[in-house]
Amino acid sequence: MTPSGPATHPCRSHRLPRRAPRLSSHTYKTAAPAPSAAHPSTCLGNRWIPASKMLHFVAGTRALLRSALLLSVLLWRLAAAGNPELPTAVNITWSSINFKTILQWQPKPSGYFYTVEIHGQTSNTRKKCIQTTETECDVTDAVRNVKETYTAHILSVTSFEMDNFEEPPFAVSEKFTPYNQTVVGKPEIQNYKQKGSKLNVVFQDPLTPYTFPNGSFLSVRDIFQHDLEYRLYYWKDQSSGKKDDTSRSHTFEVSVDSTNNYCFYIQGIIPSRRENRNGQESLVLCTSVGRNILDEYRSEVFIIIAVVAIAVITLAIVLPVILCKRKKAKATREKEPLNTA
Repeated sequence: MTPSGPATHPCRSHRLPRRAPRLSSHTYKTAAPAPSAAHPSTCLGNRWIPASKMLHFVAGTRALLRSALLLSVLLWRLAAAGNPELPTAVNITWSSINFKTILQWQPKPSGYFYTVEIHGQTSNTRKKCIQTTETECDVTDAVRNVKETYTAHILSVTSFEMDNFEEPPFAVSEKFTPYNQTVVGKPEIQNYKQKGSKLNVVFQDPLTPYTFPNGSFLSVRDIFQHDLEYRLYYWKDQSSGKKDDTSRSHTFEVSVDSTNNYCFYIQGIIPSRRENRNGQESLVLCTSVGRNILDEYRSEVFIIIAVVAIAVITLAIVLPVILCKRKKAKATREKEPLNTA
């Protein structure tokens, strides 16, 4: 018996034969086809798989895995979006002074985050404070077109932000137009002087966060222009009666009593507005034209004078009565007869 040679793996690497081996006419067993230059194949297990089928198999597997991944992410996203326990923001308010605009809301998040979207009527949506745990957001640069009307969407999101899927739960703010709603801040008083019967005050416009191309800051006057005016309120020191004067420049000059000191403050005003017309009040300052002791202690002096006056009046009434009674008593004693022994 002739020993058989060692078994060979059908997928063992070998050179491509120049001529395919002829099979015996009595051989009907199907053999694994050998790879050829015209029909390249890949060995998988104990079988040769044509390369075209293998490529289709790999591509199909990748597509299936990708679809499964996207489906799982989508299901997770939908579950997060539809989670009734994920709260949305409440008490949303806009706070804006000199066009520096802060958006505020409640509550403090726990286990989730907030992302703010600013929607303008004509401008593109801007995202601010992405995945923040704070309950306020500076949106000044997102509302730069101050005459446009904006709304804010405050999204409640989980830790992974996924785009192109269904929106997470969110709350919408009231509409906000910076030009109509920002508050004019405190003017800065640079100089003041009371000389004779004139009070002169020089002040500066509040600055905004926005800048010119050269980097200098725009003032509120640069934005409001002729819609802005200032009002000076002034009164005699230690008096409650106020007077006022209006100016569209940076100075005031009003007539006062040269013998009295005056206190004053300045306030910006937007007359064209129906609401938020009055700005913040500047610091209250007072002049000093040389006070005497009577000015410093006026109330105390008045009290002392009143007490002395009452004492004098009382003495003027009581003293004549006492003297009259003594005089009558003396006259009575003189008319009485002397006792004889």
